[in-house]
Amino acid sequence: MSGRWVEVANGVYARRYVELDQTLGLVVGDTHCLVIDTGTDEVHGASMAAAVRFVTPLPWTVVITHAHFDHFFGTAAFLPASVISHERCRSLILAEGERQRRVWSAKYRSEGKAEQADRLASAQLVAPTEVITSQVLLDLGGRTVTLVHAGPAHTDHDVFVHVPDVDVVFAGDLVEQGAPPSIGPDSHASHWPSALDRILDLRPAVVVPGHGDPVDAEFVRRQRNDLARGRR
Repeated sequence: MSGRWVEVANGVYARRYVELDQTLGLVVGDTHCLVIDTGTDEVHGASMAAAVRFVTPLPWTVVITHAHFDHFFGTAAFLPASVISHERCRSLILAEGERQRRVWSAKYRSEGKAEQADRLASAQLVAPTEVITSQVLLDLGGRTVTLVHAGPAHTDHDVFVHVPDVDVVFAGDLVEQGAPPSIGPDSHASHWPSALDRILDLRPAVVVPGHGDPVDAEFVRRQRNDLARGRR
């Protein structure tokens, strides 16, 4: 599965994929690196893992931003590794992962995408090994990042990643570029603007969405205001 790197700051990368217009992330320190989400299946995950290894040989830690299949079914490609998420994300991966697999495999098959359906059907479901409830700092060696749960929004367990030395935020699906924010049955639209305020309070220079190209703070502010007005 092909993708392309976008270097958004020194040692900070977004990996863009055509499928679902998805964006995964990588933050490189002096001694460790952090991989942000792992993709839709093990082939996608292996593609991301190989791309990371092209950038750095450092040991990796993985963070899963939320429990939607396209963000966690590629995790097996990164094992052994510490895999971090919000505590409810881990619970939902275990409780709902197989259902999501069935639903999306059937959807892909109905669209004539048999290869993607088969890849998802055979992917190993890997649960996070470590959980957070609010926020945690990770030392990557010479660079500290913060994992933050900003409250209910796209889901009730979204985690974003702040890289303060370069003013970058990886927002997961709290932010989308190229399409309106995805408000699903597990979303909390009325609280979503408050979660985006947490990001805007950090005055980021670059925000990397879970889907689409990196954006600036003004883009996030417009999306926040649209959500507050009930527009998508």
